[in-house]
Amino acid sequence: MTVTEFGFRLLAKDGKARRGEISMPRGTIRTPAFMPVGTAATVKAMYLDQVRELGSDIILGNTYHLMLRPGAERVARLGGLHEFARWPYPILTDSGGFQIMSLASLRKMSEQGVTFRSHVDGSVHELSPERSIEIQGLLDADIQMQLDECIRLPADRNEIERAMELSLRWAERSAIAFGTQPGKAMFGIVQGGDQPDLRIRSAERLTAMNLKGYAVGGLAVGEPQSVMLETLDETLPSLPVEKPRYLMGVGTPDDILQSVARGIDMFDCVMPTRAGRHGLAFTKDGRVNLKNARHAEDPKPLDETSDCPATRDYSRAYLHHLVRADEALAGMLLTWNNLAYYQRLMAEMREAIELGRFQDFAAETTARWSRGEAARKAA
Repeated sequence: MTVTEFGFRLLAKDGKARRGEISMPRGTIRTPAFMPVGTAATVKAMYLDQVRELGSDIILGNTYHLMLRPGAERVARLGGLHEFARWPYPILTDSGGFQIMSLASLRKMSEQGVTFRSHVDGSVHELSPERSIEIQGLLDADIQMQLDECIRLPADRNEIERAMELSLRWAERSAIAFGTQPGKAMFGIVQGGDQPDLRIRSAERLTAMNLKGYAVGGLAVGEPQSVMLETLDETLPSLPVEKPRYLMGVGTPDDILQSVARGIDMFDCVMPTRAGRHGLAFTKDGRVNLKNARHAEDPKPLDETSDCPATRDYSRAYLHHLVRADEALAGMLLTWNNLAYYQRLMAEMREAIELGRFQDFAAETTARWSRGEAARKAA
């Protein structure tokens, strides 16, 4: 059956954990889903064919970075981001809101939008809610995000409220600019920092806009994990159960596991790719730092039971050597391993929810990570 419209359906629930599917013309997204970050039209150190083979249904691109280079208009002339990057499946684009925080020294803000001075060549670029949606349309993104203001925590309540209210006004302008795009969706972004009443106000006003999906933004930006999880507990009841929920920029495997338990459906994070480029591997027994000298003569692979060649076929000694020698292959193999682990974790969570044993799965997984961490400290 040909899919012509964006749709979301829940297939199973176990407690608050949800197993669902997002249907779009370019493919089905199995949820809970992890979206590898392809900021500049590439998932760093990976072929996109590999990313797909690992189980990724969707990847993420970034409006700000693609605006700077190669430019949204150029990508459009070359057939859109899917054709440009050879990824014919769904793509979600971040609006540039995160860069309002991360590149604060290079931007000026007003009610109208943001003016950035490029970190690449110093050129000046204006990004309003309307221009952000225009760029995402030129990229031909399947899921587009409203422009919002993300601020780092902890922050003063007045500043959190100001940014939240601005983000709501920008959501309205983004929705008007997005209009009706068959088969595509625009998501709103809940802001409000670590203030429960502001989060609820933001969620309720966004819900009233009847958008296709809702993200929780402004978390994992300096606050402890406990604050992030408490914020989810307080926020998610105010979001509609029949719409997908996306936790932006999160996170570690434990962050994801804990957030799925609270009802989150979608995630993205640079952690698996960035960690891989810095010698850190994620495995079913927790993290392995391949920079550590203890691996110099270890003939064991990261996991001999894995179906990922990077995980199964290369010794820890060889990976250690590549990392210490600063070889490009180190980042390639460890990123491959990390994305394989993340996608395997998502698949296992989806299966556990379907079988009604998510709580047991979460407990078993956490216990295994803890045993692995204890064993590494004792070695």
